[in-house]
Amino acid sequence: MQPSAHSIFLTGGTGYIGSRLLKLLLGRGHTVTALTRPSSAQKLPPGAIPVIGDALSSDYLPHVPPCDTFIHLVGASHPSPSKAAEFRSIDLVGLLSAVSVARSANICHFIYVSVAHPAPVMKAYIEVREQCEQIIRESGMNGTILRPWYVLGPGHRWPYALKPMYWLMGKIPATRADTQRLGLVTLQQMINTLVLSTENPATGIRILEVPAIRNGSFSSATVAP
Repeated sequence: MQPSAHSIFLTGGTGYIGSRLLKLLLGRGHTVTALTRPSSAQKLPPGAIPVIGDALSSDYLPHVPPCDTFIHLVGASHPSPSKAAEFRSIDLVGLLSAVSVARSANICHFIYVSVAHPAPVMKAYIEVREQCEQIIRESGMNGTILRPWYVLGPGHRWPYALKPMYWLMGKIPATRADTQRLGLVTLQQMINTLVLSTENPATGIRILEVPAIRNGSFSSATVAP
């Protein structure tokens, strides 16, 4: 059965995940309005509705209604431990703006890509993403939060070398849970899970860890308090 069509507002629609997600959403019959900078508007595929604006402000609010779903994918590019200041000035500020806009526009379902935590590295990145999750929970909106660790795809393939280590640690009871939580997911798995989340809105806050993203189902989803 073809799912009901949604009207979606998307930030980060020309990025690594967003550009691929946008095409799939359009192909499945959804209406997508994409926030973009003037220099990136030509990157949007035919059928997308462009809105020129700044993801770090609320100036795009008038263009969000009557969308029912908000997918927020804006963040510092190529995260690394040296970008702690960018995580606060881009990731945190962008999320604050997105939540404020989404609430004002009466969005029914807010979707956010966070990160697996806790983890042994990228402390500043994880702290900001945890803070962003808390803001979503306190917003009162229904939301889905995805927590991948590393997304494998074009240009992001070096972690394939770690797969033997992941296999071994998955066999050891003491490290099995952490291995699953900090496992690798593919770009296609991420996109499929974002589409699934869009077409099956959450009630309350639904959290999808790596196993749920890999399986493309909500059977292992948790609900945040």
